[in-house]
Amino acid sequence: MTFNDLDIIVPILQALNGKGYKTPTAIQQQAIPEILLRKDVLGIAQTGTGKTAAFAVPILQLLGGSQKVDNKIRSLILTPTRELAVQIAENFKSYGEKLRLRHTTVFGGVPQARQVAALKAGVDILIATPGRLADLMQQGYIDLSRIEIFVLDEADRMLDMGFVQEVKKIVSVLPVQRQTLFFSATMPANIAALAKTILKRPVTIQTAPVSSTAERVSQSVYHVNKNSKVNLLLHLLKGAGTERSLIFTRTKHGADKLVKQLAGTGVHAAAIHGNKSQNARQKALNDFRQERVKVLIATDIAARGIDIDHLPRVVNYDLPEAAETYVHRIGRTGRGAEATGKAISFCDHEEAGYLKSIQKLIGFLVPVLKVPAHLQ
Repeated sequence: MTFNDLDIIVPILQALNGKGYKTPTAIQQQAIPEILLRKDVLGIAQTGTGKTAAFAVPILQLLGGSQKVDNKIRSLILTPTRELAVQIAENFKSYGEKLRLRHTTVFGGVPQARQVAALKAGVDILIATPGRLADLMQQGYIDLSRIEIFVLDEADRMLDMGFVQEVKKIVSVLPVQRQTLFFSATMPANIAALAKTILKRPVTIQTAPVSSTAERVSQSVYHVNKNSKVNLLLHLLKGAGTERSLIFTRTKHGADKLVKQLAGTGVHAAAIHGNKSQNARQKALNDFRQERVKVLIATDIAARGIDIDHLPRVVNYDLPEAAETYVHRIGRTGRGAEATGKAISFCDHEEAGYLKSIQKLIGFLVPVLKVPAHLQ
């Protein structure tokens, strides 16, 4: 199957072809036709499966093919983090480059003046995080009375971050007659209960459970002493040459510390985590995307917010405490048309339990690589 088989209009097909997208992923194959029929959708799909295009493409087509009656917002995409909001906006820009639809993002951590100016100018599609959206609604800058399509993205992450009350408040002011698209990587009881309250006779689409890892990502692990991790990482980075590497640490302090340790050896790296300003986070992401920085060190706040095609490698410098987080982390590599990737993990003695939980979740033993003798 190709995108040509999904009844997508020519302007969007041309944009997809321009990005090298020819074969839709499983979530795209199943979701796009249902959304184009204006059905509510409950999508259970892990990160890295092409979920954003699965809702962005049909939204652009539906809004682009219907007449706008006023200057109010027609589609709202609610997402938990600033990085995800920016990523989704970039996708809407790419897929809708040949359409006359306007979109903007609103999120916290930056002054609101520019966001308010964009809203006053009029937008069709609003991508927002809950806190800033609720704030701007209270100030009277956002009117959601004309919403035709509402997307709740990364619902499980949204609730993990404590946004459940904001989500319920926002949903309460949306038009009753609307199309709702609900996406989550996992479906615990509280997420299922929330979905039931906002969806009407939804089509349920489940592609890959959170326990499954991308087939095009090769996985391996080093059993290494905690004090030897830095030297092992340097060994890997030097062996990678000009390849970009996304490194995950468990804490913000650990990320900043690792940046300094690498800098002391002549390796330039940038860090991205919750204590960084939005401008600093976006600059680090852009520098990494444009390959001005080859090494990006991130905490798990960015695990679902970094969307970079053809990223060669992810390194779990610290193993995550939650096994599901491992799947989300390594889903950052192997993205894009025909892309492959590597996921390399470091496991010290204290992290053995985390590795055991990860292997139980994914259903196989991660191949062990031997630490070079001079690094042990």
